[in-house]
Amino acid sequence: MITWNNLDTLDSYQELAKSDRVNLAEVMAGDNGAARVKKYSVPMAEGMVYNYAAKQIDDKVLDVLAKLAKEAQLTEKFEALYNGEVINTGEKRMVLHHMTRGQLGEAVVADGGDKRSFYVGEQKKIAEFANKVHSGAIANAAGEKFTTVVQIGIGGSDLGPRAMYLALENWAKVNNTFKMEAKFISNVDPDDAAGVLNTIDVAHSLFVLVSKSGTTLETLTNESFVKDALKNAGLDPAKHMVAVTSETSPVAKSDDYLAAFFMDDYIGGRFSSTSAVGGAVLSLAFGPEVFAQFLSGAAEEDKLAKNKDIFTNPALLDALIGVYERNVLGYPNTAVLPYSQALSRFPAHLQQLDMESNGKSVNRFGDPVNYPTGPVIFGEPGTNGQHSFYQLLHQGTDIVPLQFVGFKNSQMGRDVLIQDSTSQQKLCANVVAQIVAFACGKADEDRNKNFEGGRPSSIIIGEQLTPQALGALLAHFENKVMFQGFVWNINSFDQEGVQLGKVLAKRVLAHETDGALKVYSDLLNI
Repeated sequence: MITWNNLDTLDSYQELAKSDRVNLAEVMAGDNGAARVKKYSVPMAEGMVYNYAAKQIDDKVLDVLAKLAKEAQLTEKFEALYNGEVINTGEKRMVLHHMTRGQLGEAVVADGGDKRSFYVGEQKKIAEFANKVHSGAIANAAGEKFTTVVQIGIGGSDLGPRAMYLALENWAKVNNTFKMEAKFISNVDPDDAAGVLNTIDVAHSLFVLVSKSGTTLETLTNESFVKDALKNAGLDPAKHMVAVTSETSPVAKSDDYLAAFFMDDYIGGRFSSTSAVGGAVLSLAFGPEVFAQFLSGAAEEDKLAKNKDIFTNPALLDALIGVYERNVLGYPNTAVLPYSQALSRFPAHLQQLDMESNGKSVNRFGDPVNYPTGPVIFGEPGTNGQHSFYQLLHQGTDIVPLQFVGFKNSQMGRDVLIQDSTSQQKLCANVVAQIVAFACGKADEDRNKNFEGGRPSSIIIGEQLTPQALGALLAHFENKVMFQGFVWNINSFDQEGVQLGKVLAKRVLAHETDGALKVYSDLLNI
């Protein structure tokens, strides 16, 4: 029987809190460090590995983390989730994003049908539509092919799909699977939509409206902006737009769209990249086969998340070490640092994934928790970040745990040899150097040049950023966030924190304001 208990009531957490602290600079020095790098590594899907040698842990800490995983029933809770139990207690919903890429357990029946069949069915509809667009069977009014796809959405309807598109854009070009350029409109700021529209030929553009409810204010505003541009160009908007929405939304059966693809209430926006939300734009941009490869990588990583042994479950181990850093070592932030330009927007996606999921101060039952929960997530790709905020990471007063991501090979295979090394080798050399520099530091009598070290990091290493590898990477972090929510006994699958601002914004637009709300409104000429 599964029980849901606060972290600070668990015996293993009390033991963890009393564990001896590891001197990271000491254990990572010399031969000891070499042995740790070889020892503390866990295989991931698609040939990747999660290496945690430079984390502030040792075998004793790991033993207690294994006890914590067992006492908190983390894999049992994951099993309950993928078998269709109501895990989203705030909204009284199942959580089924894993099912968009595979069947991990029992069949789940809801809304009058098998949910896995529903998701596969939508994927097939999207694939058929995308193939017709690519062949020219679905074309513009002049019979010409669409060359650009523009996604209109915000939050999870933008951040994840945009990050995934950018991650695969160059790969698709060199592997001859690039079909259509993708653009994204998300911000209600009119300069966002206008800026995108100024860079495209609207006559050859297909627009994908993404809104589960069909009522999202920002998204519908931007849709109107786009429709206005199409009409001004003498075009029929209905011939240039498709919808990704729920079957019960106002736009589901509308004649204003060429086609509608469906999602449901069991997949939160930040977990929706492997649903129709990501499927439509990625299939149109790269072809359905590439999207299928992306799903395959995610499915393989999900299978590892079922393992009860934390040393064969990289997402679970990563989650537990993160809890140790947050709740015992007291580190409030985590930096995600991909050494891959293709992952330039991946940290932004993880900001939403992690902070919207685990930014909670009450448990699953609405009672306040007496311990920290989700960390602040930020990051930029290396080596750009090294010339930006690494100064604080190396010598600032706060210790910030780091999560590096690196690949042995570039996506495009184009490089140059300068000073006896290629650009890719220089990139990889930098990430290796940073891991050791953060961990070990460097003593110097000049305090301004002294590096204390003791700054923990992990790294995910892959051969190349392919669709399969990207899917596995995404699933790893989704599952990490899920496991941490289970440990903290919070509901990671609702987001009430985004609602209050929406309510007040509607009051402002209706001029139903008083107090500070009215004064601020007047200052901005609303």
